[in-house]
Amino acid sequence: MSETVTKPDNPVAAPKKKPRPGPSTSTKPKIQPPYAVILHNDPINGFAYVIGVLKRVFRYGGMRAFVLTLRAHLTGKSVVWMGSFEVAELKAGQIRAEGPDPKKIKAGAKPLGVSLEPMPA
Repeated sequence: MSETVTKPDNPVAAPKKKPRPGPSTSTKPKIQPPYAVILHNDPINGFAYVIGVLKRVFRYGGMRAFVLTLRAHLTGKSVVWMGSFEVAELKAGQIRAEGPDPKKIKAGAKPLGVSLEPMPA
């Protein structure tokens, strides 16, 4: 003789659990503002050298690198890149690591001046 299992016509559903309200403080991470890599004007390093540095570090085309270099020359500084703080630090370090213009070392050239600034949120 075999036993048969019968299912009730109206199965009882388990009660759904309601999520508990969390603490009053948010646990979402804050979005950090983007940071700008600022290139400062340099009266000693050559214009072509600065353009070359921007092309190597950021992989910019010649025209974009020229415009950014010209902006730094005319206004004293130029935003050459924006992004996360960590990458901005890396890019600024790469610019400094390029060193001074080899043709201008006797004239007192130093590595290009760069700084980081948070952009408004």
